[in-house]
Formats: sequence, structure tokens, C-alpha cells
Amino acid sequence: MNQAVNSPFRYAGGKFYARKLILEYVPQHLSYVEPFAGGASIFFAKDKVKVNWLNDIDEDLVNVYLFIRDYPEKLIDALKNEIATKERHSFYKNIFIPSNPLERAIRWYYLNRTSYSGIMNMKNCYWGYGDKYSMRPENWGRNILRTSHKLQNVRLTQLDFEEVIQQVEDNSFLFIDPPYFNADQDKFYNHSFSRECHYRLSNILKYSSHKFKFLLTYDNSPEIQELYSWAKLIHEKEWNYTINRTDDQKRTKEIKDGIKKETVAKKGSRYKGREIFITNFSFAKKRLLLLTWI
Repeated sequence: MNQAVNSPFRYAGGKFYARKLILEYVPQHLSYVEPFAGGASIFFAKDKVKVNWLNDIDEDLVNVYLFIRDYPEKLIDALKNEIATKERHSFYKNIFIPSNPLERAIRWYYLNRTSYSGIMNMKNCYWGYGDKYSMRPENWGRNILRTSHKLQNVRLTQLDFEEVIQQVEDNSFLFIDPPYFNADQDKFYNHSFSRECHYRLSNILKYSSHKFKFLLTYDNSPEIQELYSWAKLIHEKEWNYTINRTDDQKRTKEIKDGIKKETVAKKGSRYKGREIFITNFSFAKKRLLLLTWI
């Protein structure tokens, strides 16, 4: 199967809304690698190639990917009678204790599909499902089956990014989407990414980039601009995305200049995603051949 499909997950910091922009930068390649797969929106949006490798340090995330790839029927059967309710979300978050890999996959998938923005850090994993804009449980099975087809023969690992980059084949293309440099990422992810990790990433890319091409996406900050001053291109990019919310997210609080303000997150509000795209190869904008979406 080589059709474009949506990621099976909601994922904080994912690139769902930036897919078309990113695909314009993808060069011809036969080996594709994501060291920070997360929701893997770009992999699912592009053509599969001869070699495909998705990696993430999050053991629970990789466990769900393995079940979707290798045992989709087991996961589908376990979820077929689920309903999306705040009480069920609370059960999986606070009460249910998985006793095997399948139960871990069930818990993770349910919470991901019903939590606000797909945030899986349990301290900030809040109910965030709404019938009008969330994927309904009766459609979860079809979603799992579609993505299972695309994951066939895809390598799935749970390694440190440096180990992955050291192992990639020559002439591979790497799409690299690490946690933001300035974000309070501990609120969203279960594995922290320290300042030292950002420096490690820059160093290994600098000294290994003669072997492969990469596109790296980051928050636009002076530190990152300086850290990647050696790269071939740094392009500032922005895109539109929409925030939908349940009634539980009507009112949110933000801290700005030391003053607490109440803001209303309106359903369907449009926002701008702003990042920098960093490459180690020259880029000429190409005509994008979109795949057939299902």
C-alpha cells in the first residue's frame, strides 16, 4: 500500500498541518528515516520507498506501532466496543493497570484518541474528545487497518536518536523533528530532551551529513539559528492550523509578562504554525505530486 493516509495518532507538536510544505522539500530517495517519529505524519503522507525506518524513544508509542503493524486485528478487537466518555478516559488514565503489551497498547491508543491534543504525559493528559471533530470509536478499526497496511515492512525501533543516525544507510533521507528548543516540553512528552541533547543532535548531523540528506524542523530561535549556522539552508516557514476544543477547554489561562489573563479558545480558531526548516542540501521548489488520500 502506498496511498497517503493520516497518522493513527493525535500527537502534540506533530506536523499534520505542515505536511504539504514539508513534502515540497523531500528529495528523491530510496531510504527514509525518522529518528523522532512521534505521530509520523510525514511518513504516512509520502510515498513509501525501498527502506523505511521509524524510531522513537517512547517505548509505549513504539509498542502501539508494533501492534498496528503486526497484530492489528488484536487491537481492533480489543477496542471494538469502546465508547468515548470522560468516565472511560478517567478509567484508563487513573485506574487501569496494563499487565501485558496488548493492554498497554489499548490504554495508550484510547487515551491518545480521547485526550486534548493527544498529550500523553499523564500530568497533562486531559479529556479532549468531541463528536463533531474527533475520530469516533466506531472508526478506530478502519484507521488502524489503513495504517497497518502502510506500516508493513517498515522498521520500528526504540533507540536514542544518535544511534539511529549512526546506522543510517548512505544516501538516505532523514526527516528530523525533535522537541522544540524553547518549549516547556516536559508538559507534553514522557521523555525529556535536554539542551545537551540539542547540541548532540547538531554535532552528529554536522559530522555525518556528508552521508545523507536531511530536513530538520525546529522552533525559530537565535540559539538554533546559531547552532545550525553550518547548514546549507535555513528557511522560515509558517502555516495555518485549527484548534478545536471540548467544553472542558473553553477557558484557558496563560501567563504573560507576569500577569494572569483569561483567554477563550474558540472552536475552530485559526492559528499560525511558525518554524524553521534546516537542510544540508540545496532546495529548488518542485511541483508537488500529491498522493491519493484515504
